[in-house]
Amino acid sequence: MDDDYKEKQQEDAEEQMVEEAYQKLVKAYLETKHRKKTDIIQKAFNFAKFAHRGVRRLSGEPYIMHPITVAQIVCSEIGLGSTSICAALLHDVVEDTDYTVEDIENMFGPKIAQIVDGLTKIAGGIFGENASAQAENFKKLLLTMNDDIRVILIKIADRLHNMRTLGSQPKNKQYKIAGETLYIYAPLAHRLGLNRIKNELENLSFHYEHPQEYDAIVAKLKDTEEHRNTVFDEFTKPISAELNRMGIQHEIKARIKTPYSIWKKMKTKNVEFEEVFDILAVRIIFEPKDEKNVLQECFNIYVTMCNFYRSHPDRLRDWVTHPKANGYKALHVTLMSKQGEWIEVQIRSRKMDEIAEKGVAAHWKYKDGDENLSEGEAETELEKWLTTIKELLDDPQPDAMDFLDTIKLNLFASEIFVFTPKGELKTLPAGSTVLDFAFSIHSILGSHCIGAKVNHKLVAVSHKLNSGDQVEILAANTLKVKKEWLKMATTAKATNKIHAILRKEENKKRKAGEDAVKAFFEKEELPYNSVGVEKICKLHHLDNVQQLYLNIAEGSIQLGSKEVDAVKKKAGGGGGGWKRLFPFTKKKSGQDQQQSTPKTEEKINKKKGIVIDDEALNGKYVLADCCKPIPGDLVMGYINEKKQITIHKVNCRIADRLKANHGNRIVEARWNLSGVNTFLAKIQIQGLDRIAMLNDITKVISTQHNVNMKKLVVECDNDIFNCTIQLMVKNTGEVDDLIKNLKEVKGINSVNRL
Repeated sequence: MDDDYKEKQQEDAEEQMVEEAYQKLVKAYLETKHRKKTDIIQKAFNFAKFAHRGVRRLSGEPYIMHPITVAQIVCSEIGLGSTSICAALLHDVVEDTDYTVEDIENMFGPKIAQIVDGLTKIAGGIFGENASAQAENFKKLLLTMNDDIRVILIKIADRLHNMRTLGSQPKNKQYKIAGETLYIYAPLAHRLGLNRIKNELENLSFHYEHPQEYDAIVAKLKDTEEHRNTVFDEFTKPISAELNRMGIQHEIKARIKTPYSIWKKMKTKNVEFEEVFDILAVRIIFEPKDEKNVLQECFNIYVTMCNFYRSHPDRLRDWVTHPKANGYKALHVTLMSKQGEWIEVQIRSRKMDEIAEKGVAAHWKYKDGDENLSEGEAETELEKWLTTIKELLDDPQPDAMDFLDTIKLNLFASEIFVFTPKGELKTLPAGSTVLDFAFSIHSILGSHCIGAKVNHKLVAVSHKLNSGDQVEILAANTLKVKKEWLKMATTAKATNKIHAILRKEENKKRKAGEDAVKAFFEKEELPYNSVGVEKICKLHHLDNVQQLYLNIAEGSIQLGSKEVDAVKKKAGGGGGGWKRLFPFTKKKSGQDQQQSTPKTEEKINKKKGIVIDDEALNGKYVLADCCKPIPGDLVMGYINEKKQITIHKVNCRIADRLKANHGNRIVEARWNLSGVNTFLAKIQIQGLDRIAMLNDITKVISTQHNVNMKKLVVECDNDIFNCTIQLMVKNTGEVDDLIKNLKEVKGINSVNRL
């Protein structure tokens, strides 16, 4: 009886929790400028609640709380309306219940059904059986996004809530979800102008992938908070007083660099936390007196600040006249504070600030709540990007991971502004070449590009462009696309077009080669079949028949008598004559098998993970060459198709691709070694050169720490000492202690593990 009563109490409490969450959603929606279509939202909520009844998340709460929270993010944090809220409430119904897209369409109409379908994982491959399921799902998402970008916005909201509740998932799932979030969803949020969400996705991913580093940076941010507050107050006080005197309504905020951004800069620049100087930035948000003269008002504020502080001559960024590709607008300036610190100041109007935080969706607030996505100033640059995505999807690369990489190329890049000979402005990713510019204008122009005149000076197709360059493309109809161009192209559009043209040319050659092989078999009166062709492949040590056809077409292989002999050769002296042809496949010898990647035979429990002990390193698992992990590093295991396990560092670049594309093959890995084995580690030492510097360094390593050095390279340039050393160590603790003591050597400025 007591159990029944407790169960009834729990049901009532959960029912109240669900109802309160839904009412909070409705209240947030009614506070927006969207049309107040609450009836259809109520209908979607009731349907989703019924469809998910009795189902719970891993956290233990009723499953319906997830779609309600996603709808709340869609409404409050992105700014979408009733159609998107309904789709968010229904986004898991088709995938997790017996209801179909047709059921959704019958009840809620074709538009909501189309969005829900785009949010539903695919149940079949596009790239083939062995392709990445995650890449397949992402491609479907992009295909649907072409018709309605709300699909990707709701998916980002779904991913944000999954990241906020990731703690309830096992470690291998955490690595998978956090990895693909950093690899794809954070760049997507950035590209769509969802700056606040992008920052949160990055920080949550960082928190789960590198908990120790995350906690250390958060602790240091807390320790230095009082100093930053003092600097901020002293810096902004005279500015605020002057803006008040000028009658400018404004708000001044401190922008603190996120833990992930700090960690990324520490890794990229090889510096300590204390050497990251742009942790604090100042944001001035003002109410313009006239939207038409907002640029003038931004510069008036800038000039006012220059009365108090000296500006950095090379750090003025006018994103108002030339907005970023995601619609971001602001005037960025860098000023020297009285404490001798450079501080970046971002000057924005209220409208610019909302667009910077909520992205493209924020523009709807300025369109009387209209949810039509094809209109408005926000979509100008976005439409260009969507057009690029459409072109990529029209002719995708056959390999799923290459396809994902191609899409990702342009997501996170900074922009440069380049002019055509007639003065038309083109926006390109930073690092773009002449070739990229040519393909951005037209694929035909790109495919025949032989060079360009940049600022009236002749340059090659590989020449990197800078902001402000004026570019005239030079083309020749006789020129054909070359493979080397793939090394020169940096944009997704150019890379994909080059791949497509090369594939088309190769297909023509292969067809010609295949025809030549058929003619050869007919001429020599040999039966044309796959086994005979594979025998010729074996003769020339080729992996597949397509390569054979290509080589024959290009003239590197000439068919003659030895090919005839290879096809007619008997199978090991057995009977049956030359027509008894055997398959090309051969088994590896026992020795070959031992030299291949170690294979684990036992069934792997992905939730429990694997333990790396002394026995495991003697043949069961292999340490990845790309990142060379050592005991103490945060690591993970990757299971390939042959059930072989490779150990990667969690922050390894290859591991990032594996998490984003093959997350289901990731397992948690833990070290448990006796300390007998030693591992290769590499450190870099920099400082001011002096006599006996190297002697003091080797004393610390060899005498004080008894560590064996495998390789040492020293360079000195203008009294700057630079040294890299390969060491044999037992774990990361040994490396950390060594680095700590090396930093105490006179003249050494920095020591970092590479």
